[in-house]
Amino acid sequence: MQINRNTGLVLEGGGMRGVFTSGVLDAFMKHDLYFRYIVAVSAGACNGLSYMSRQPRRARISNIDMLAKYDYIGLRHLVTQGCIFDPKLLYDRFPNELIPFDYDTCFRNPALFEMVVTNCHTGRSEYLSERDGDRQRLIDICRASSSLPYVSKIVEVDGQPYLDGGIIDSVPVERAISMGHEHNVVIMTRNRGFRNTSRDLKIPRYIYRNYPRLRVALSHRVAVYNAQLELVERMEDEGRITVIRPQKPMEVGRIEKDVKKLEALYEEGFRLGEQFCTK
Repeated sequence: MQINRNTGLVLEGGGMRGVFTSGVLDAFMKHDLYFRYIVAVSAGACNGLSYMSRQPRRARISNIDMLAKYDYIGLRHLVTQGCIFDPKLLYDRFPNELIPFDYDTCFRNPALFEMVVTNCHTGRSEYLSERDGDRQRLIDICRASSSLPYVSKIVEVDGQPYLDGGIIDSVPVERAISMGHEHNVVIMTRNRGFRNTSRDLKIPRYIYRNYPRLRVALSHRVAVYNAQLELVERMEDEGRITVIRPQKPMEVGRIEKDVKKLEALYEEGFRLGEQFCTK
């Protein structure tokens, strides 16, 4: 597949499986491979920011090294801060203190970087970007895109309540096409052929009681995700997209804390990213 100015980059989420994406993106940066349009969701949005700021290994450090040091996933964070991932550490201390994010380079980057969020009022996906240099809004969008339902607080951006973009659009390839990018590179965090075998269930009224459309969206989440996986594989077979995905059986969970498993998945992503850049 030829990479040109009209080629888009699509980044799936997947929680800690996103270390695969960070490996691929680090390889892209090593080979100076950059795209003019990127659309990312959840963990893909977090990894994509370090790609936008041209900071190799920053995402790896935050996802692996800092996890081992700070143990930022756990029920204690859910109890004390309303989120199973420590939000104070991830969205304040990381970018502003411990592994400083290069906001200036990010905002100078001419590429359009969109992050997928789910509007809790409408139950629909939205695609937000920050082009005017508002640092806090950029972080808030990323946090909203990554806020898993049930185990994260709703995040407000521009006065609107948002949760994880993966509720509606886990693999936003159709968004990339609608933005004029007929050819896209899609980085997935699941093996080909994976389908979620869980059953969709109607969400009780007492959960997200003020957001009935969000409850409807959550009630169809599995079916929507599986349909997107089928679309991606069909488009891949037709030669309309190029997919980079894990080739080894997936051993990393959404909230994985085993550093050795995370390191192995990162290295697989880096190796496949290099293969893509050099073939």
